[in-house]
Amino acid sequence: MKLGDWVVRRSYGGDITFRVEELDARKAIIKGTEFRLMADAPINDLIKVELSSTSERGKRAIIKATESMERLHEERLELMQRNQEVLQAEWKLEAKSDSYFEVPGKVLHLDGDERYLKKSLSLYEQLHVPAHGYYVNETQMASALSQLLPKIRPDIVVITGHDGVLKNRPNHDLYNLSSYKHSIHFMNAVEEARKYERNFDALTVIAGACQSHFEALLQAGANFASSPARVLIHALDPVYVAARASFTSIRDAIPMREVLNNTISGLQGIGGIETRGSYRMGFPRFNDLSKLNVVPSQ
Repeated sequence: MKLGDWVVRRSYGGDITFRVEELDARKAIIKGTEFRLMADAPINDLIKVELSSTSERGKRAIIKATESMERLHEERLELMQRNQEVLQAEWKLEAKSDSYFEVPGKVLHLDGDERYLKKSLSLYEQLHVPAHGYYVNETQMASALSQLLPKIRPDIVVITGHDGVLKNRPNHDLYNLSSYKHSIHFMNAVEEARKYERNFDALTVIAGACQSHFEALLQAGANFASSPARVLIHALDPVYVAARASFTSIRDAIPMREVLNNTISGLQGIGGIETRGSYRMGFPRFNDLSKLNVVPSQ
């Protein structure tokens, strides 16, 4: 067995596929290939699998992820239709998509997993969501935000990576932050974001990973967080919520029930509070300055 190998855990019935990140003579640090889960496991508990192999649970997650992304594309078309209706009804303009310009909410995405960050940025690009992404260790996210927030000035912040409920947690207490691998670091990062912007509609904060302390993240100031039922969340769940926030009009609240039900993990994986969207229309559409016939004023 070597770094980068794909493995499953014998003791868990091979329910999740992992990638080996660190390795010594007795144990390995492993990260989920579809889920934001980080764990350590004895070497003798790991079974190497083919790179193309995916667990049944992973296959179901991939199907759900495809459905969620298709829904995002459908929602973009629906938004364009609503924009055209607004143009006609309120602005008395011809209902053409080229008569206005779009200003979707800008995302700052901090991720404790470099591979997931690349996947997330690729999806933002496909969806035309303006996004800045940074690979930051979970322990450093609060300090990174203090530097990045005034520089990027985002509308939406995603704080994610890896987390998990510890097997040897004190008194098996799920209320205690020390029972979680990285929840305290996510909480510190959320608090840093709220120092920068206290208005929940001016800055939408999405925080957490697999099995994170949902209540602590919300109390720290997150709009959306994982994981209400301490379940595993899919790698792209935070991206889905961020994209919906980016393309929901500032006139409207983000449709909570619809958004959360359409995440890959569902209501057990992501929850939150009522929040307005970050999307704006602008008029008129930018001109092609190379084609303007302008008479100089002086």
